[in-house]
Amino acid sequence: MPQDLYHYEQMVERALRGVVREALERAAKEGLRGAHHFYIGFATGMPGVAIPDSLRERYPDIMTIVLQHQFWELEVSRDAFSVTLSFQRQLERLIVPFAAVRSFADPSVNFALEFATPAPAATPTKPATVPAPLAAAPEAKPAEKPTAEVVTLDSFRKR
Repeated sequence: MPQDLYHYEQMVERALRGVVREALERAAKEGLRGAHHFYIGFATGMPGVAIPDSLRERYPDIMTIVLQHQFWELEVSRDAFSVTLSFQRQLERLIVPFAAVRSFADPSVNFALEFATPAPAATPTKPATVPAPLAAAPEAKPAEKPTAEVVTLDSFRKR
């Protein structure tokens, strides 16, 4: 079998992460329109992920957040996004590099993406620090479980 010197799988994954970035950019600029809302799963141990220690202890591997009714200060850069969410009536700032995102879903339109988990780093990385908590806000209502179809990159790979 010929060797893939162009690394097409990596190109496809970067392109699909661009979909996540663009959806978040639109939400940051326009707000969530209609019934759109996002479920974003990310690896909490990845370099650059900044979450409070209490959340890292509770979710040592993967954490899923919901951007629907109660989120604030959504900011999107080329490599990461940051958002303020309420956890037990305490506002917390999260910073998530797009490389840490493992899943993205918008159940309102039955859309979902799932990303491959990279091999663990040879040396553990120190988690990024998070700014001190902000003032308390009303607790968000629990969101419904997504019923979206998950699309894995494996479906695009040749066997």
